[in-house]
Amino acid sequence: MTPDPNNRRVILGLSGGVDSAVAALLLRDAGAEVHALHMTNWEDEDGYCSAADDLQDARRICEQLDIPLHHVNFAKQYRDRVFQYFLDEYAAGRTPNPDVLCNREIKFGVFREHAKRLGGELLATGHYARTALIDGTTHLLKGADLNKDQSYFLHAVSEEALGETVFPLGDLTKDEVRRIARDHGLAVHDKRDSTGICFIGERPFRQFLSTYLPANPGPIRTPDGAEVGQHHGLMYYTLGQRQGLGIGGRADAGDAPWYVVDKDAAENALIVAQGDTDLLLSDGLTALEASWINGPPDGLGDGLRCVAKVRYRQPDQGCEVSPLPGGSLAVSFDQPQRAVAPGQYVVFYLGDRCLGGAVIDQIHRISDAGSAIMRAPGDLAGHG
Repeated sequence: MTPDPNNRRVILGLSGGVDSAVAALLLRDAGAEVHALHMTNWEDEDGYCSAADDLQDARRICEQLDIPLHHVNFAKQYRDRVFQYFLDEYAAGRTPNPDVLCNREIKFGVFREHAKRLGGELLATGHYARTALIDGTTHLLKGADLNKDQSYFLHAVSEEALGETVFPLGDLTKDEVRRIARDHGLAVHDKRDSTGICFIGERPFRQFLSTYLPANPGPIRTPDGAEVGQHHGLMYYTLGQRQGLGIGGRADAGDAPWYVVDKDAAENALIVAQGDTDLLLSDGLTALEASWINGPPDGLGDGLRCVAKVRYRQPDQGCEVSPLPGGSLAVSFDQPQRAVAPGQYVVFYLGDRCLGGAVIDQIHRISDAGSAIMRAPGDLAGHG
């Protein structure tokens, strides 16, 4: 583990799941003085979020491992720093990714500050990621289990915070983590992984979002302007979506599936097309608000050759990144990318090293024919 936790007080973010439970076990066995800190980030009154059950699981884990448990409520900070951004982005027609902000603002922000007040020398989480200290500089690396690697979500965390963080699971696979939990009799060894966003839980996304943002139904149209249905509100849809459109089986169309290919904000129209369409392909993008973990990388000014991901778990995509006036970035891909969503993040890598990332602002499609593409920021997006 980097840094070495032996004989140091480590404050571990303990969610109540198997990953953070095994992280606690490994830290304890590595000689750390482990204190667990469980966060409440969302106060749910309708029972969809599992926060109460997770807290009880965290208590049982700490009792079994004989480590102290602290509990802190960051619900207000989460609403102010993460959830409000989430709503603002959807209102602007974009696709936000709250996990990136949650890491930067909560887990490695207010959580880190609280951990220091508890006497913590180091922070630890159950993320599948690694760090490496090279010539006095902390670098973020992909986790060994590339299917679970979470460096994508950590790209906006500061180098300083990463230098004080231990990722005990970085060299393990998910199967190995569950095996360790089972071998040590941890009750959460077979607990289902959480999916999606905690504050949405298992409830329907449309139902949740409509309680905060007014729906605005409108027409569903083809690229040539033919109306083929009605949508419930542009914010409920994402580029590339094929489920839930309600336009299948039309007598005047073939059997090929329909896909969302665009949003016409001016007309409040959802644009759809059938089959394998070039309207979902883009060969580049522009991005804003770049976060470079170790500062802008060498060679950026001349066009940096690297690889990138425009969504979690996407295979690495070859690209060239160049700075634009005003601090934005231009990204050109070696191969066209499908259904890139503004509001999401493009994250850059050199080998296993995560360089940082930026917010996708505009996409550059390989074909504009017949499309009602809106080039202004915020006109394209939806729920991913």
